[in-house]
Amino acid sequence: MKKKEYKKELYNLQVELVKFQRHVIENDLKVCIIFEGRDAAGKDGTIKRFTEHLSPREARVVALGKPSDKDRKSWYFQRYVPHLPSGGEIVFFNRSWYNRAGVEKVMGFCTKKEYKLFMKEVGNFEQMLTHSEMIFFKYYLDISKKEQKKRLEERKKDPLKQWKLSPIDQMAQKLWNEYSKARDEMFMKTSFIFAPWYIVHSDDKKTARINVMKHFLAHVDYPNKREELLIFDNDIVCKFDPICYDKGLIAP
Repeated sequence: MKKKEYKKELYNLQVELVKFQRHVIENDLKVCIIFEGRDAAGKDGTIKRFTEHLSPREARVVALGKPSDKDRKSWYFQRYVPHLPSGGEIVFFNRSWYNRAGVEKVMGFCTKKEYKLFMKEVGNFEQMLTHSEMIFFKYYLDISKKEQKKRLEERKKDPLKQWKLSPIDQMAQKLWNEYSKARDEMFMKTSFIFAPWYIVHSDDKKTARINVMKHFLAHVDYPNKREELLIFDNDIVCKFDPICYDKGLIAP
């Protein structure tokens, strides 16, 4: 996507997001959006474009660090519950409880028993969220192995991106196949009718950001919605289905 086209589309979509937030505030709606994905897939940048012009009082980004000793002794979902939105709020999770299905499983940070319990409980947990009339979306940003390698190398060279480097990032390429397997199992077992996974092909950052924003706005209601701006590309964002592999939206 060319820079001029990107900036124009981004501006129009951010105007739509401001309209949506006004509707959320006026009607005490609760909105929760989860962003998961490969390391370097573009979660930070996508969330930044979503929140850039929203009122910071009613829009929060949650990016939790390592669990404390107390967290480890508590019900797994307990540390996430206080961060869920109240009426009038939009909350963006930059990684979420799905850490257990991804990095914790692959890196051995949880036991097999803990992993199995999570997979058993997560559906009930998310069903409670949707039954409470929360607007709830789950996006997974996926990239090719080649593109991930390129972005991780850029992080090492860019002094402004040093904060993004972590020991876990360094293992992303070595454990590529393990992450793929964990991701696929997560999709198959946790893409629920009431809370499906939406896959975002993110090799092109700008195209991915624009299409995620379009997809989200196309699926929520608010006054003065400009539907003509919200036609997203199904080859960039689609609800999880095995056909996503055939279309090349999910990297092997």
